[in-house]
Amino acid sequence: MDNYVTGTAIRTLREKHHLTQAQLAEQINVSDKTVSKWETGRGFPDISLLEPLAAALRVSVPELLSGEQVINVNRAANMRRSRLYVCPVCGNVLHAAGSAMISCCGVTLPPLEAEQPDEAHDVRIEDIEHELYISSAHPMSKSHYLSFAACCTDDRFELVRFYPEGNAEARFFRRGHGILYWYCNRHGLFFKRF
Repeated sequence: MDNYVTGTAIRTLREKHHLTQAQLAEQINVSDKTVSKWETGRGFPDISLLEPLAAALRVSVPELLSGEQVINVNRAANMRRSRLYVCPVCGNVLHAAGSAMISCCGVTLPPLEAEQPDEAHDVRIEDIEHELYISSAHPMSKSHYLSFAACCTDDRFELVRFYPEGNAEARFFRRGHGILYWYCNRHGLFFKRF
């Protein structure tokens, strides 16, 4: 029962939206005593009520189940605060301008944590006319390869996908200073400021 909705989460979200137990109960067609039982831990909502309950509390079902509401603090949409997500099942690459609850292939994805590159994962950045040309000597075998590179400035985010047995190189139009990201399918996300 660790991954099921808790009474504390229901009460916290209900109070945040200034709803009484009776008002919440009316919205999802249950009695106020039922809501009281959920909040005091003497019962759980039926699985068929999760969607209406999440809608009434203005959260997604995964947020309701986790008990943590995802709030995007990047309302100005500074692209340097972007988050990247990679699905471990299908390799799908997802980008969000701020915090988000993202799932793919039935898995809720955590945002990738970028780290400084080691010698084996470093990329070469060359300034050629108005472009940044990046390349890497990283292996590009079917089991170990760079999956993508992305260039992020204050107002733009550009991603180039790499494929196994291809070249790990890309060109990005230079638009001031920013952050360059690249992702190894075995070792994770790396970054370098330019």
